[in-house]
Amino acid sequence: MTSLKEQCQLAKRASRSLRTLSAEKRNAVLKAFADNIRKHQAEILQANQADLKKAVSLSEAFQDRLMLNPERLQAIADGIEQIAGLEDPLHNVLEDRILSSGIHLQKITVPMGVIGIIFESRPNVSADCTALCFKAGSACILKGGKDSYHSCQAIVAQMKTALAIYGIDENAAVLAENPTHEETQAMMEDRSSVDLLIPRGNKKLIQSVVEHAKVPVIETGAGVCHTYIDASADLDMALKIAVNAKCSRPSVCNAMETLLVHEKVAPAFLPLLAKEMQKRNVIIHADEKSQQIIPGLKTADEESWSTEYNRLEMNLKIVGSVQEAIDHIEKYGTHHSECIVSASPENVKIFMDGCDSACVYHNASTRFTDGFEFGLGGEIGISTQKLHARGPLGLKELTTYTYHLEGKGETR
Repeated sequence: MTSLKEQCQLAKRASRSLRTLSAEKRNAVLKAFADNIRKHQAEILQANQADLKKAVSLSEAFQDRLMLNPERLQAIADGIEQIAGLEDPLHNVLEDRILSSGIHLQKITVPMGVIGIIFESRPNVSADCTALCFKAGSACILKGGKDSYHSCQAIVAQMKTALAIYGIDENAAVLAENPTHEETQAMMEDRSSVDLLIPRGNKKLIQSVVEHAKVPVIETGAGVCHTYIDASADLDMALKIAVNAKCSRPSVCNAMETLLVHEKVAPAFLPLLAKEMQKRNVIIHADEKSQQIIPGLKTADEESWSTEYNRLEMNLKIVGSVQEAIDHIEKYGTHHSECIVSASPENVKIFMDGCDSACVYHNASTRFTDGFEFGLGGEIGISTQKLHARGPLGLKELTTYTYHLEGKGETR
């Protein structure tokens, strides 16, 4: 078994050859990767079953994130092909000018080098991240949770086969082989081999990486997303958006966790909401005012408001103004995605200007925070920080830049 430190060093070596790899060859490798996933579906699903058997005592939400099936594998393969079809993010000229010295300056996009992805239990992450990093000209080191190891191993094997077909160093895609805590910590400090770390997972995992890493980190934040129903909202629209934001796929980071409702529409809206959520077996944690309208709801405590449930469970609170909604979001949110349902241009502007989040919606579900939905062709995660990227981390966000300067003997 190769140590994680050695794997990082091998990935760094592989990354140097990727810098000059043509877009045509990178795309061909990705198409072969997608084909391999389809051809080897049975063995990938068999590996996934091995992981699922060990996860039977864990929550349904966890098992849903872990599970692969033919439909999900097809979606993974289709996603890789979509990434292959995207515009090349490398060698794009961002600036082009002649300096006062006469030197010709060009600012050009180039690969990051080696990107380390630390994630939990979603096997699809191993495919998405490998494809995106490779398309962006970088090697990828995947450190997933032990619960998804066999699934990720089977998926990454298909990428290694695709790399071998085209004579490319297979260490361009590396899966950590169940490293110890100490090895993982060493990887997060290895600035000589790893250029960037991107954690994907719950708040605890992300905070741990941010606190302990010496390698630069882009946070893909936890998703405590909010929807605010304004006094002027169309209640039919509001109900449709709230149900979709919570129930369409509750285990993902762009699902709604807290619904804020203006006190003027709460008496009419809350009974409609409770009826629809009850149909879908959604557990509601509510403030005292909401419980006066809908008796029998669970009581929300201080911890509830900052909880990312990732299941059919949510918070409900009545507020007196758009500003109170913003203040609540600022206190308990994670700067991910927020929505206002409103017919008041004034309140919409207050909300959208006042929410310090990566994505702020008007009259649309937070479930649209997604690289494919944004036309970016997939993403490694949703960045909730402000440097080096914010929102969906697509191909452009996975590159850096260099300055090329052409002279004619100029000296200074």
